Amino acid sequence: MASWFLALVTAFGLVFLLELPDKTTALTLVLTTRFRPMPVLAGAAVAFAFQAVIAVALGSAIALLPNRLVAGAVFLIFGIGAFLLFREGFANDDTDEADGSGAGKQPATFRRAALTSFGTLFAAEFGDASQLAAVGVAARFAQPTAVVLGAFLALMAVSALAVFIGGKLSRRVPAHLINRGAGFVFSAFALIALWQAVFG
Repeated sequence: MASWFLALVTAFGLVFLLELPDKTTALTLVLTTRFRPMPVLAGAAVAFAFQAVIAVALGSAIALLPNRLVAGAVFLIFGIGAFLLFREGFANDDTDEADGSGAGKQPATFRRAALTSFGTLFAAEFGDASQLAAVGVAARFAQPTAVVLGAFLALMAVSALAVFIGGKLSRRVPAHLINRGAGFVFSAFALIALWQAVFG
């Protein structure tokens, strides 16, 4: 039970931290300038559920390998994630991804708004740092249900913040600082996995 809870908390914490400055948050903000909040959240929920299951399935498949190979795979996953985060965190271009300057919400049906949100957010999450995090956590812990739940709850929590709090989130914590902090977290996980691959 302790391992299940640790997997859930690790998945939630990593994915939540990574999603705060991510393009998914910006896209959710843009979608809520065009559509009502509830269909955006409904579309996001389905997209994130699929993404969490895909990430954990990949991580669980990796976990079937011998321990040293698993540690090596986890090292590569978190190492790549750390590289991407540092590159983004130390980049000098401060361009704003979300230009939500729309003329108001469209009178779209619930179904249309939810499907648009689903398609946009599902595509945005593929190959994302948070998906790599979920794959890595799933490979590290043999608790797929906990990782799916943790990743899904984190994605939904960030989306809810984006929908209901809006731009206040990004104004309080600079995105580059969050990316750098997440990069150090990923680096720590990569180094632990490397130690296990070499000495485990």
